[in-house]
Amino acid sequence: MRPETLVGDHTIYACVMGSRAFGLATEGSDTDRRGVFLAPTPLFWRFEKPPTHVEGPAEEQFSWELERFCGLALRANPNILECLHSPLVEYADATGRELLSLREAFLSRRVHETFTRYAHGQRRKLDADVRAHGAPRWKHAMHLLRLLASARDLLRTGILTIDVGEDRESLLTVKRGEVSWPEVESRMTRLAEEGSEAARRSPLPEEPDRRRVEDFLVRARRASALQPDPYDEVVQGVVRGGGVGQG
Repeated sequence: MRPETLVGDHTIYACVMGSRAFGLATEGSDTDRRGVFLAPTPLFWRFEKPPTHVEGPAEEQFSWELERFCGLALRANPNILECLHSPLVEYADATGRELLSLREAFLSRRVHETFTRYAHGQRRKLDADVRAHGAPRWKHAMHLLRLLASARDLLRTGILTIDVGEDRESLLTVKRGEVSWPEVESRMTRLAEEGSEAARRSPLPEEPDRRRVEDFLVRARRASALQPDPYDEVVQGVVRGGGVGQG
């Protein structure tokens, strides 16, 4: 099965991310689309497994296979968690809606480590830009401030909010280069410190609810296996409890 077919025929959840989801879009902003597809279970019984992710087929489109997506979310990957909480959902079938209902099961205090590690990586890139060019890439600086504030608020409240709301204009001034780099650095340091403080008293659990997520994944795989398919009629008997060669 071709990758574009997996996305076209087996997507369970699709949303818009990037500046449009964050409430930071301007006239020239792209539309970044993200999604999750459920590869038909019989494909996993072949030597060649279905892909864990697919880029495209449209521009600025990227999708993950459900198991890969859940695994990354359980590890508190910032991009994946934000995708689950996008306010701009374009599509969700019954399986996709159940995935969305599990959003809190993926959240834990691990977000402090993963968001902080990601932020440190982005900060090093900004510092390198300043050393090389005398200024950072201001758009990236804006998004790092947004990420740090989002992580802090998530640790404080247990809720991941994507739209920046009333912080929109102050962040866009950074994107336009209207705030000095020392001031931006000061904001980043303050937000990181507030995030660390919030982590010590966060209402989030220590670990995500892996068992609940795994139960969902197994049920999704089983339901897919039981669907009529052209791959192998024997599969149906095996999944329903019969053995190979049994009626």
